[in-house]
Amino acid sequence: MEKNKTQYSKNKSSYCSNKVTNLNSLYVIGVGSGDPELLTLKAMRIIREVPVLFVPKGREDGKSLALSIVSSVIDLNGKDIRELHFPMVKTRHINSEHEKKWEMITAEMGKALVSSDCAFLTLGDPSFYSTFFYLYERLLGLRPDLRIEIIPGVSSINAAAAKAQMSLALADEKIAILPATYMEGIKETLDRFDTIVLMKVNKVFGSVVNMLGEMNLTDNAVYICRAGMDDERIFKDIRDVRKTDLDYFSLVIIKK
Repeated sequence: MEKNKTQYSKNKSSYCSNKVTNLNSLYVIGVGSGDPELLTLKAMRIIREVPVLFVPKGREDGKSLALSIVSSVIDLNGKDIRELHFPMVKTRHINSEHEKKWEMITAEMGKALVSSDCAFLTLGDPSFYSTFFYLYERLLGLRPDLRIEIIPGVSSINAAAAKAQMSLALADEKIAILPATYMEGIKETLDRFDTIVLMKVNKVFGSVVNMLGEMNLTDNAVYICRAGMDDERIFKDIRDVRKTDLDYFSLVIIKK
């Protein structure tokens, strides 16, 4: 059995016979929304094998949630773990300070990739509101020959809907996903779609509740925060949500 396991080697041996054959590759790995048991087998294999892990965190003095998820189920002893501070950005239009930060991170990652394969861990799914894509074009600009493989993960939306035992869409139903911090146009979206997911509602929760009340949709909404984490909370009646229940990792699903 041991002989069949994929072995990582610095002398250009492959990760597995049918997928990864090149060194100096970057693996962007979605680690899910919080429950380490939702890590995919592929994610776990690559994390075990790659020697360098880049892990984002929201505060310079904070800890990486993505790293804590992984470290609870994978022995990371001996790994070169590099924490990267990603400032919070609400739009795609970034300022010079953000630009400088992205360039510094890109340079650090590019330097590491000269000598070994690396993995970048990100919460949820890498293609969905992920910090990594602030770096994607910059990395390719720095190293056009860089091989990037993206490993999907369970998004917070899928995890939240599963925990609330809700269908996000059936048959010809239409679904919309919006950052709740941008209230403009939400009413129109609520009119046009069958399922609406409002992301990161903690700062505008009161406005969302008032708007749903005006549209007679209060009973159609479910509030979920920290889905998949040990302290997750689900409210089938959003009128029961208190200020202490509000969290950055939160969303509201409205199902007509």
